[in-house]
Amino acid sequence: MSPPPATEASSLRMIGTMTFGGLASGLLLVGVFEFTKPIIAANDAAALERAVFDVLPGTTQMGPVVLRDGALALGGDGTDQEDLPTIYLGRDTNGAITGYAIPYQGTGFQDVIKLIYGYQPAGGVVVGMQILDSKETPGLGDKIFKDKAFAANFEALAVQPEIVPVPNGSKTEAHQVDCITGATISSKAVVKIINAGNAEWLGLLPPGDPWAAESPPEQVPVGVLDGPQDEPAEPPLEQAPPPSQAPPSQEASP
Repeated sequence: MSPPPATEASSLRMIGTMTFGGLASGLLLVGVFEFTKPIIAANDAAALERAVFDVLPGTTQMGPVVLRDGALALGGDGTDQEDLPTIYLGRDTNGAITGYAIPYQGTGFQDVIKLIYGYQPAGGVVVGMQILDSKETPGLGDKIFKDKAFAANFEALAVQPEIVPVPNGSKTEAHQVDCITGATISSKAVVKIINAGNAEWLGLLPPGDPWAAESPPEQVPVGVLDGPQDEPAEPPLEQAPPPSQAPPSQEASP
């Protein structure tokens, strides 16, 4: 026996309502994503910029260096470096190279760990490290970005021979890293990521400063990331010459 027409109409109405609701929700999610995408990208870029200055002590200028056709080249305004492997060149106030900031990532205990570290070619050492993104276990693995003693391992860390993680308190060599007690896996993951980054990038870094005569990196004054700077003084107003120096009048003769 077929259901009454009223019941059939009610079912169709419910299906239509659910379909419309699903489409509306999907469009709303897409709209929110498209609206927040540039905001998120800008925040990520600002965080990366701050990290470059943090992992390269003494840096006052920075700019991208891209890997194009197997060779390194200075990046431009960003439009020509999309999808290209990128590291960052740092310079001090005199224009001398302070090092290279190398972003890299790898698998941790819970998920992917994204970090950036500063490398100083002159000394062959890592001079700073910062975690950019991590979902390691709260209270344990998250100490890789909360434990100051662990971060101190990367302030003058030799890369030759290869960096080696050791039990906490047993570091005796310049290329060793004291692991965090209770977070050994996460600690070793950080070391593994940096070793992988070194294997990929260090052999590509040119000797000396081949870009000294090219366009300098982005000029970022010290403290520009900490807040607004004082406005530059206005140039003095142009002053009229004193009467004695005033040019003779050009009156027409009668």
